[in-house]
Amino acid sequence: MSEQSRRPHKPAKPYRRPQKDPVRMLAFEALRAVDERDAYANLVLPPLLRKAREKGDFDSRDAALATELVYGTLRRQGTYDAVIAACVDRPLREVDPPVLDVLSLGVHQLLGTRIPTHAAVSASVELARVVLGDGRAKFVNAVLRKVAQDDLQGWTEKVAPPYDEDPEDHLAVVHSHPRWVVSALWDSLGGGRAGIEELLTADNERPEVTLVARPGRSGTEELLREESAVPGRWSPYAVRLAEGGEPAAVDAVREGRAGVQDEGSQLVALALANAPLDGPDKKWLDGCAGPGGKAALLAALAADRGAALLAAEKQPHRAGLVAKALHGNPGPYQVVTADGTRPPWLPGSFDRVLMDVPCTGLGALRRRPEARWRRRPEDLDNFAPLQRTLLRTAIDSVRVGGVVGYATCSPHLAETRAVVSDVLKQRPGSEMIDARPLLPGVPDLGDGPDVQLWPHLHGTDAMYLALIRRTG
Repeated sequence: MSEQSRRPHKPAKPYRRPQKDPVRMLAFEALRAVDERDAYANLVLPPLLRKAREKGDFDSRDAALATELVYGTLRRQGTYDAVIAACVDRPLREVDPPVLDVLSLGVHQLLGTRIPTHAAVSASVELARVVLGDGRAKFVNAVLRKVAQDDLQGWTEKVAPPYDEDPEDHLAVVHSHPRWVVSALWDSLGGGRAGIEELLTADNERPEVTLVARPGRSGTEELLREESAVPGRWSPYAVRLAEGGEPAAVDAVREGRAGVQDEGSQLVALALANAPLDGPDKKWLDGCAGPGGKAALLAALAADRGAALLAAEKQPHRAGLVAKALHGNPGPYQVVTADGTRPPWLPGSFDRVLMDVPCTGLGALRRRPEARWRRRPEDLDNFAPLQRTLLRTAIDSVRVGGVVGYATCSPHLAETRAVVSDVLKQRPGSEMIDARPLLPGVPDLGDGPDVQLWPHLHGTDAMYLALIRRTG
């Protein structure tokens, strides 16, 4: 009998079925929805969390971890892609998207959280076994073990070009923004390296939840009774939930007497409402009112003065959201489904007009981090004619002596000053007025007369506002 035949036979290990981790399964499901359906995480995640709570799978800590995994992965996707690319033997475009999502979740746990290395790798491999199968789970395991050999700073030093050789590409990799977005933000912001780094860093931080107390329906004193609530920085109607929180659990929000609204958005509405007028102040228009945040605040402010708001929105489902936001307003208002480029109202009908135009949304990358990867430079060309037409409509819709507010949630110069400059050349009976005094107490508002808000300077979305008076 041979030596080999005399050795005792070692029994094979029994197959162990992979264990489902509800937190990471939910995070993976959210990322797949963002990737496959172009969904927004801030719309996909809440119903998934609510369903998990109803099933009893989640507590508040689980929900917080799932939220961090989803948003953290999306915010740092560009950096993580560069790291993963350095650890695989093929172009990333040849890695199946579901595999890439599992890898990105794993990389975020390794480089962007305090989860121990062993736990981050093993949990990611287990997730891969569940959603990808054992074969591809081995690939995930091999890649993540390579990633685990260094920390985030070490990896960025490896995968980002030196700043002195290519500043924009360096910042794009380190701060996880497309290069063209870095360039556009830098052009709008001006200044040197420190300012743009602060802005890009702020874009990657989780924003606070900001509430608005709608005048005549609720007050900040009511909202400040909520746990972790603190006053807003600039708006007298703003309350911040400093430690997060679930807005739907706030009575005033659930009842529509208050809403969720970034403080920059509140400031835009307040500046228009407080701009000095020549003549009557009875008829206000929100020409692109969906989903209704600014319209609800304007309607409440108008009601306090005996004025009425007309809220117009082209898309019927968004017009429905506007109607919901305005329901219960103490004064007169009307919501109509109408195209602002072909308005059903007569020229010169309004004393105040807000036109918050569709845009690339580059000012809200804190809240919608996935938008940075979807937008393309050519999107600017698609928005440009619409933005100019809507501003022309706004100027035509206001009476002589009345005021127009042109607003975008984008700091891109092609969507802000370029639009205003072009339209004012075509409408000589109009002039810009200084918006800065209408944002009292807000610092760093530049040379005017228009206003650009910034996440790193003001703690708001990067809202832009130009105020225009019709003079003839």
